[in-house]
Amino acid sequence: MSGNNRTSGGLAGVVAAESALSKIDGESGKLWYRGYDIHTLAKGAAFPEVLYLLWYGDLPNRAELIAFEGLLAAERELPSEVMEVLRGLPSDTVPMSALRTAVSALGCVDPDSESNDRGADLAKGVRLVSQMPTVVAAFHRLREGKAPISPDPDLSHSANFLYMLNGDRPGETATRALDTSLILYLEHGLNASTFACRIVASTLSDMHSAITAGIGALKGPLHGGANQRAMEMLLEIEEHGDAEAWVDAALAEGKKIMGFGHRVYRTEDPRATHLRRMSEELSDDAGAARLHALARTVESTMLDRKSIPCNVDFYCATVYGSLGFPLDLYTPLFAIGRVGGWVGHVMEQHENNRLIRPRAEYVGELDRRFVRLEERR
Repeated sequence: MSGNNRTSGGLAGVVAAESALSKIDGESGKLWYRGYDIHTLAKGAAFPEVLYLLWYGDLPNRAELIAFEGLLAAERELPSEVMEVLRGLPSDTVPMSALRTAVSALGCVDPDSESNDRGADLAKGVRLVSQMPTVVAAFHRLREGKAPISPDPDLSHSANFLYMLNGDRPGETATRALDTSLILYLEHGLNASTFACRIVASTLSDMHSAITAGIGALKGPLHGGANQRAMEMLLEIEEHGDAEAWVDAALAEGKKIMGFGHRVYRTEDPRATHLRRMSEELSDDAGAARLHALARTVESTMLDRKSIPCNVDFYCATVYGSLGFPLDLYTPLFAIGRVGGWVGHVMEQHENNRLIRPRAEYVGELDRRFVRLEERR
């Protein structure tokens, strides 16, 4: 391979689309949504505000926010056909597979399914953001032999999910922690799942097909499963009893320490800053101080030994652990946050579409001699 035909492994550094949704500066560890620094949004805004910003380009005023929250709350109930799909799944179905199947089924009953104009895409986006938490909560309860809990329109987006999952109205700290995690997962450029969504959208396929593709990509352990694997690692370290010794042994064996390093960031992932703070707050509120202290020891050991900062998934693991979420719901929670970003990218693609059709660099043989079947050995 030479010249302009040279390929890049994993398309690293290749610009494949233009987007006004977010900007990442990996060298300085900065992230902006629509020009707003993520630190400002994570500290001062709620998830629906940031979602509105992403889709409409500006933060809402109070009246706009109330109306938008009303739209989201009104669309939380699942169609009966989709609830029946969830009831028919084996109880040992992986939750991400259940979510992927349910989103595909939602596309079959959505009244705007086959329209890709701006209004239809917005309507479908509202339903997807509102209904995916209901899917995850309902499936989890069904697999435990419990009846799904209907959404409460009087609760916020994050509080309602916690209520549907557990049946208890959550406290302010838990609600804010989940809300912050959803904001931080909402959008992050042309990652694997977002690119999958845009590729499908570029064929002028429908919103639900594109989001189903995104869920399929996020399901992979090299993308969305990292927060679950980070928690599994922390539980293993807790059982071992000596965090520093465990990390040293793992590094000596060449093992990957989950939740550290990032494909884009060369300094601390700015999203990790806020999840570390939420982890500390929850450790007091939820009695999970030991888990948070363990995570801080692992983090300081990695900085001391390798100078590698943690990423968003590391402290997301401790936040979700403190909130009591089952391990296999960590990636579906990632999807619940990211779906708003996927919808934004699908709308961008549909508004100024060109089919995404890259080329592959052929590395096989050429001009091989054909041998007739009866002469082959």
